[in-house]
Amino acid sequence: MNGVALPDKQGLVLRVGLYVLLAWLGLLLFPGVLLPLGGILVASTLSAFAAAAVSNAVVVRIYERGRLADVGLAWSRTSGREFLTGLAAGLAAAACVSLVPVALRMARFVPAPGVEHPWASVAFAGLALFFGAMGEELLFRGYAFQLLIRAVGPFATILPTSVVFGLMHSANPGASPLGLANTVAWGILLGYAVWRTGALWLPIGLHFGWNVTLPLLGSNLSGFTMGVTGYTLEWHVGVLWSGGGYGVEGSLLTTGIVVALFFALHRLIPRSEVKEG
Repeated sequence: MNGVALPDKQGLVLRVGLYVLLAWLGLLLFPGVLLPLGGILVASTLSAFAAAAVSNAVVVRIYERGRLADVGLAWSRTSGREFLTGLAAGLAAAACVSLVPVALRMARFVPAPGVEHPWASVAFAGLALFFGAMGEELLFRGYAFQLLIRAVGPFATILPTSVVFGLMHSANPGASPLGLANTVAWGILLGYAVWRTGALWLPIGLHFGWNVTLPLLGSNLSGFTMGVTGYTLEWHVGVLWSGGGYGVEGSLLTTGIVVALFFALHRLIPRSEVKEG
């Protein structure tokens, strides 16, 4: 949305309000449509993507130029590097909070019955999780988020939307105060990534890398057990380190890794690459 004039206060409220209304209606309607077609994984991931796609598309068609740049998906010379940087950071972070505890004998991998075709399961889950990550980024950090950053500033935008992002996970199985706090922290990190780059490619890579690696390593993802590889991570320590039913995202390990990611991204994405609105 670079170079586009900001609306006045009334116009800002109207645009954000319409966006929120469409997103809310989409999140209400799409899960019921998709659940009978593909189960909980398809319903939870594709419903977020569908709601985000519709709300972003309608609002930018009405108020903006109707281009991918209006929602942060324009492709530039840095887009591929930002996505791959985020993907690598997300993969490494998820591997760290899963494999380091195994090396320290805090956890171990044990067989999980019921996975007959692991490669097909991995491919299916990976595709669904990619659309889920892109959908959540479009939903929470798409058009309305980027418009608000330009209008009211990063702090007043990133913190409230991150709290909403965390609260949206409060009904997930095994949700805990620490798990929700970590999810809010993830929201802040992803919002910072959007503000830092002016685009969604870095946070999409981060989000997808983290989300796809945890199930591959046998951990629950935000409370959901996927069992894609035939192995699960069995913990021998308390909930503060294991995250309990919410998965490792509900642990102090994730708290630490999110802080580390913040400083890593600050170094990996130079200030000179920030795209000013």
